[in-house]
Amino acid sequence: MAQFTHLDQHGRVRMVDVGGKGVSSRQAVARAVVSMQAATFEKIVSNQGRKGNVLETARIAGIMAAKQTHLLIPMCHPIQIRHVQVDFYPDKDAGCFEIRAAVRADDRTGVEMEAMTAASVAALTVYDMCKSHDRAMTISEVCLVEKSGGKSGHFVRSPESSQDSGA
Repeated sequence: MAQFTHLDQHGRVRMVDVGGKGVSSRQAVARAVVSMQAATFEKIVSNQGRKGNVLETARIAGIMAAKQTHLLIPMCHPIQIRHVQVDFYPDKDAGCFEIRAAVRADDRTGVEMEAMTAASVAALTVYDMCKSHDRAMTISEVCLVEKSGGKSGHFVRSPESSQDSGA
């Protein structure tokens, strides 16, 4: 197993020096799922939320969050993001929305944390905008779905990966 890169030889936290790494095209896709009551789901899809358009507000929040990740996660580097996309996939039968956030950059370090932050904050925004109607909503399955670029290469989460498997 690889060593943790954010620890020095004495176990102290450090920011990884990426100065010697080459710039490459990086992309990451992350997801989050927001589950809710059927009535809440219907209010969102019919744009009847008390605070306005829930999904468009969450999309903006996710994009903004990706751009601020280095201010939120202590060891993240500020990177030159060139694109962020946040999409919503409604599942009426399950009473949930899957949120997918994709981030692209040409830089020395990856964009996994930016994609996961975008998906997480978009999900939190859905909760915030609907909590007056449904405080029992849950946010789950925040994970990296795919990433490409950099020294570690391409990663795609397998369909059988789950929180229980430690993936």
